[in-house]
Amino acid sequence: MPVDDPAEKSRHRERMQRRKAVVDARIAAATADRGVLLVLTGNGKGKSSSAFGMVARALGHGMRVGVVQFIKGRYTTGEGLFFRRLPEVIYHVMGEGFTWETQDRERDVRAAQAAWAVAAALLRDTQVALVVLDELNIALVYRYLPLADVISALRERPAHQHVVITGRGAPAELLQIADTVTEMRALKHAFDAGVRAQRGIEL
Repeated sequence: MPVDDPAEKSRHRERMQRRKAVVDARIAAATADRGVLLVLTGNGKGKSSSAFGMVARALGHGMRVGVVQFIKGRYTTGEGLFFRRLPEVIYHVMGEGFTWETQDRERDVRAAQAAWAVAAALLRDTQVALVVLDELNIALVYRYLPLADVISALRERPAHQHVVITGRGAPAELLQIADTVTEMRALKHAFDAGVRAQRGIEL
């Protein structure tokens, strides 16, 4: 049907008015104002990228941010190079590389526990408005950290503090207490076609 058809224009306007009424009602009903826990999981690309987008958003609002990267550590990343320059960001790269690179469980456990000590301190800091725990899910999947300790720290954090946790295989217990959960699903990836990790995209 032609875009300029008067009847179609009228129907479209009516549909959008009904939709707006529904959306406005939901917005009006959302009155709670508190810190939220977001979990970004799944096999698709974009989990950490989304988390660092939220870091940029928080900084735009003048918020103080803490970042702990659990597994990544061998490669220099663009987000690390950028955000570590900013005084509003507490940035810790605590991992020693992916598990298939280290091939040493005891070493991985020590690194994860050291990272968790830093993360736990951030989760107690009332001055930090957003905490990003990048690849924490991987440390939990491999049982490098006690899940009960992580859940407890998340529950006891300052009421206003937001937390973003990334990584594949998020445990069910973590999903249960999260406010927002997004699962990234892989449809295609350049790596499967032989394209190595690119600066500004993966690095």
